[in-house]
Amino acid sequence: MKIIDWYILKRYLVTFLFTLLILIPIAIAIDVSEKIDNFLEHPNLGLQEILNDYYLNFTIYYANTFMPLALFIAVILFTSKLSNNTEIIAITNAKVSFTRLLYPYFVGATLVTLISLAMNHYVVPNSSKVRKKFEKQYINSTKQKNELKYVKDFSLQLTDSTYIYLKRFNVDTNSGNDFTSETYNGLELRSKLFADNLKYNKEDSTFTLTGWRKRYLFKKRDSIAEGRKIDTVFNFTPRDLIYKSAFAQEMPSDELIDFIDLSKKRGVKNLNAYLVELYKRTSLPIASYILTIIAVALAFRKRRGGTGVNLALGVGIMFLYVFFMKIGEVLGSVAAVNSLVYVWLPNIMFGILAVYLYINARK
Repeated sequence: MKIIDWYILKRYLVTFLFTLLILIPIAIAIDVSEKIDNFLEHPNLGLQEILNDYYLNFTIYYANTFMPLALFIAVILFTSKLSNNTEIIAITNAKVSFTRLLYPYFVGATLVTLISLAMNHYVVPNSSKVRKKFEKQYINSTKQKNELKYVKDFSLQLTDSTYIYLKRFNVDTNSGNDFTSETYNGLELRSKLFADNLKYNKEDSTFTLTGWRKRYLFKKRDSIAEGRKIDTVFNFTPRDLIYKSAFAQEMPSDELIDFIDLSKKRGVKNLNAYLVELYKRTSLPIASYILTIIAVALAFRKRRGGTGVNLALGVGIMFLYVFFMKIGEVLGSVAAVNSLVYVWLPNIMFGILAVYLYINARK
């Protein structure tokens, strides 16, 4: 790399960190104003616990979320300053093409992308476990706690021949009611197990059934067995019952992929919310390259109005990107659609814009 490359790369990274460090305190200040009443409701909740368990992980989550925005604004700001100081003119007069000018920008974008990928796939999910546990205990309302606490009308395919159904299950007490297990031989029902109540035992990974009845179906007759209480084993745990997109945020990507594969084998119908979370962890960091091209193409020319005009254009484009990204996430979570296409749709759209601006800038 040449001296000018190091100069641009240094300005790129310093302005990016500066912008990120401005956005994070703003997010924390807004969150404190919203959550202060929740904190004061718990007299045993100490400042150290709030800082270590909540705001440390809050900062990790939002620093990762704000990375593309901070990068985009940073590139516009310092590139506009280079242009206003006629430094860009000096560079182009030295026969440096627009493509060559992008080289240090892409080095910086690569560093940001690699950091963002590592955070998205591993750091943020592990951090979210601690943050969400804190929120569940001290911040969430009673209604929100109940939504996370209970699973209703749940069915699951354990193997090719075994299916279960639960009317209601409490994930805090690991107990449920109206349990049914059916075993098939092809399309023919072979046995059906009923239980009024179900309790999972963590110590030995067994289930205790109370008020159980089991019906065996033969060609010419049926047989029924029943009892008050029995311990048995099933190929699932209470965690397998919790199919909520919020829990996907707490799984590192390798765990999330295994969870999706296992759920597909068990016949879970709509896993798109989990697929959206998985695909988003890669699509958002890759957007750093697209946003860098757009930002440089907008800001490298000297405009009447200076940095303010470029910044206004940049904020407008960033708003549109975030808007389409959220639309893609919502539509991608709907059953019977291709989640990958919807998650990557903003990158595709703005990638086309980036190519258009790049071609014009080369001229």
